[in-house]
Amino acid sequence: MFDLDLLKAFVSVVDAGGFTRAGTRVHRTQSTVSQQIRRLEEQAGHALLVRGPRAVSVTAEGERLLAYARRILALSAEARAALADGGGNVVRLGIPEDFAVAALTGLVADFARDHPTVRLSVRCALSCDLAMDLDRGDLDLALMKRDGGGPAPATGAFVRASWPERLVWVAGAGLADPVARDPLPLVAFPQGCLYRNRAVHALEQAGRDWRIAYESPNLLGIEAALAGGLGVALLERRAVGAGHRVLGAAAGLPPVAPTKLVLCVADRPGAAASALAEAVVAFCDREAGVRSAA
Repeated sequence: MFDLDLLKAFVSVVDAGGFTRAGTRVHRTQSTVSQQIRRLEEQAGHALLVRGPRAVSVTAEGERLLAYARRILALSAEARAALADGGGNVVRLGIPEDFAVAALTGLVADFARDHPTVRLSVRCALSCDLAMDLDRGDLDLALMKRDGGGPAPATGAFVRASWPERLVWVAGAGLADPVARDPLPLVAFPQGCLYRNRAVHALEQAGRDWRIAYESPNLLGIEAALAGGLGVALLERRAVGAGHRVLGAAAGLPPVAPTKLVLCVADRPGAAASALAEAVVAFCDREAGVRSAA
């Protein structure tokens, strides 16, 4: 096990470029810092620093340890902060990757500025992953995609609000029509994505052959693949960009069952989580234009 004080001394020496300047940072003498580095090297079983006449540099093993040391120290500081405030001022939010992420991130930034004592933790992921996180108690609230008729939210959570989604088939603008290809090339998020499941189910019910031509875990990759003419995708209407075109009924693609965007909140949320939930609801009301029954 690595000693945190030794890791802190190691990071300080690397960042400061020498033992004397590092000692000033950690309030230790140069000789004490040097001894700490020797002890850390004994724990690691490798030389970590090359001691030059004017400066020090890291060895290959030291460079590998440096990344871990920074992470360990950051995690230790986070744990201390969480225990110091009892976790009561930490709010954990999950958002889907394709729902107005830039604008929603701006809302979160505004919330953080207005609530300086609240520590925000935001995760951007597929709705299926966010649902599992909420179920495990790893999130306080989450925006998620959901079937129009269900399922129920995770145990220990409730639906604060929901909004209807308008799913459309999308292709690149001004390119050869990918709909004519057989099998139909699909541009999709990874397995577990509700839109992907909807697209595959609709195509199979219509007797249309398909293949995954491009898969990406983020919306930027999906948008680029569509703009490049790699295939068609099923997206929410507001995600359609300037380089895309919506394929109407004349394209011959099957209709798709409706979905909802829902805001799920853990039972008995704290004041900060409740305040953020209200801000997210107001934002989604503006984005979606209409709210549906939860």
